[in-house]
Amino acid sequence: MAQAPTITEQSAAALVARFLKARGVSRVFALCGGHIMPLWMRLDAEGIQIIDVRDERAAVYMAHAHAELTGGLGVALVTAGPGVTNAMTGIANAYVAKAPVLVLSGTPPQQQENRGALQDMIHTDFVRPLTRYARTVRQPELVLQELDEAVSRAFGQGGEPGPVYLDFPVDTLRAEVPRALELPEQMQGRTRDRFLPDPDAVHRAAELLLAAKKPLFISGRGARGAGPQLAKLMERLGALYLDTGESRGLVPDDHPAVVAAMRGSVMTEADLVVTVGRRLDFQLAYGSPAVFGEAKFLRIADCAGELRDNRRGAVELFATASDALDALLQATEGKQGAADRAWAGTARTKHLERAEKLVTSMKSAADGSDGRMHPNRLVAALRDALPGDAVVVADGGDFLSFARVGLPATTYLDPGSLGCIGVGTPFGVAASLALPERTVVVATGDGSFGFNAMEIDTAARHKAPVLIVVANNGSWAIEVRDQEESHGKVVGTRLQYADHAAMARAFGLHGERVERAADLPAAIQRALANRPALLDVIVTPEAASSDAKSGLAWVPDLQPLGAWDDAERRWRAS
Repeated sequence: MAQAPTITEQSAAALVARFLKARGVSRVFALCGGHIMPLWMRLDAEGIQIIDVRDERAAVYMAHAHAELTGGLGVALVTAGPGVTNAMTGIANAYVAKAPVLVLSGTPPQQQENRGALQDMIHTDFVRPLTRYARTVRQPELVLQELDEAVSRAFGQGGEPGPVYLDFPVDTLRAEVPRALELPEQMQGRTRDRFLPDPDAVHRAAELLLAAKKPLFISGRGARGAGPQLAKLMERLGALYLDTGESRGLVPDDHPAVVAAMRGSVMTEADLVVTVGRRLDFQLAYGSPAVFGEAKFLRIADCAGELRDNRRGAVELFATASDALDALLQATEGKQGAADRAWAGTARTKHLERAEKLVTSMKSAADGSDGRMHPNRLVAALRDALPGDAVVVADGGDFLSFARVGLPATTYLDPGSLGCIGVGTPFGVAASLALPERTVVVATGDGSFGFNAMEIDTAARHKAPVLIVVANNGSWAIEVRDQEESHGKVVGTRLQYADHAAMARAFGLHGERVERAADLPAAIQRALANRPALLDVIVTPEAASSDAKSGLAWVPDLQPLGAWDDAERRWRAS
């Protein structure tokens, strides 16, 4: 029997592993396959932990969450052919979220290319539109150069950040690279690029801010890391603040600028809207004058997609958010602004009243006519049980709306603007491995849980301390027949409450089904004490969120996007 080729310490695969280790990568999310075995073996030899998953989508989702939560590079390793095609949804989600993810794969040996070899596909052709960089590396001497370029692109050096892709023929991975080509400058990590704002633009931006009577700040992905500067500037100006899912927890809920529950009204009343690292996408009505009226815009961002999409700013600061805000703090030091602090104070008071009303109403939400609990009872119980620094991952179609409104979080992840439901369990597994000292909870609907339910096996095998809470409203129908035999005539459907807790126990997790709201507090505490754990909570299918009522995904305010679409149509017609 022929022996497998040796994968030496000077092979291209070994070089890839050493590069990743030198760049601070300690964990890779992967699903095994023949074309990537050299990489798999050398990653293991370098002591890099491999989290083996059950589907390649989940590998990329986990790498995405890891990158978001650590600020480092997320790495996914998937095999050729269907391994790459399975991964594409995860790559697309990372692309929209601008998450720095490196996806690695393999291809058949070069002498078998285009000859009908197993899983012989040109992967780069179909991942290129979803990545910032996509290459097949055939020359072992170019492995380090291509890795260095790909990772630089992932972090936005040369454009917007986002996922990158490299694959290697398996013979390239086995080939040796001369030590003279292992250049230290390609191995070493790089500091993130910082963009300092133009002084003249800072001066004009400061004038806008000081003249505004009703200034409103809205943050996004690009504002991460700039929370202290943002909070201080808003206090100085008497401004109001809205976060989005991309930057949830950046400014504490007790900050006087926070008015999330007044989102609809403050967006229509503001005379200056300051976006900090945030696109004006569908969640912000595309910046339409039908919503924002005659408000001026000040745009701050370090990438074009968050600087000038849909609405140009009266002033635009192309800069790293923290540096731009520092410059604005200096420019406004000791100067009196024109802000209407009574407006801000009234909005904050009404926000607090609404927020308190929401908490009260959640705890007393009536059961459905079927006797099953309202989803808000589940959200309220989680709200009471989770520590203040919990990492919350919300997922689902309709249940996402209940969770993101009702669950406070200093660190928060959800399907994002791609609407990529099914990320919950993979995100939660990766989050609990990256931040094991913090409580990580996945609050998911049963439909979205089903997309990647098998990743509870990954959680069990790798002892990921995650709590998965499934709001099970039995939204999957089964046929009802007029005879006991399977061939009887279909006369209707009924809801099926699949036993997700039994599935969890089968994989070795702590699993419980909860059917009464009164049983939730104790069940949550048992689950938190025995992670990884899954709670299968039966809720009524009769409850409908504001999102479901509007027919569109929206943000946590009682203003459906459909109403704003109507307003824009009327505005354009006028």
